[in-house]
Amino acid sequence: MFVHVVNFWLKPGLSEEDIKQFEEGVQSLKAIESLVMFNVGKPAATDRPVIDKSYSYCELTVFNDEAGHDVYQQHPIHLAFVENCKHLWEKVLIYDSETI
Repeated sequence: MFVHVVNFWLKPGLSEEDIKQFEEGVQSLKAIESLVMFNVGKPAATDRPVIDKSYSYCELTVFNDEAGHDVYQQHPIHLAFVENCKHLWEKVLIYDSETI
């Protein structure tokens, strides 16, 4: 399995309309056929020193393999999301991993 985790830090002071645009945009990604699993969430209420809750949203995607991830990266839905929503975030941090 190939896991792609994307943490987004949205710009401060966004309007409700801007946040809705981001949420609808990121949710549109779940239609990409190469996905095995898709989830988007906000930081959980857990409170331990090792937990980073500084991000705004976390997108978790799982693919059968790196080839599926590559399809996702070049998919028109993904490209449209980035183009239409990139002005809404100030930072993105990605963690990719493969099952051992």
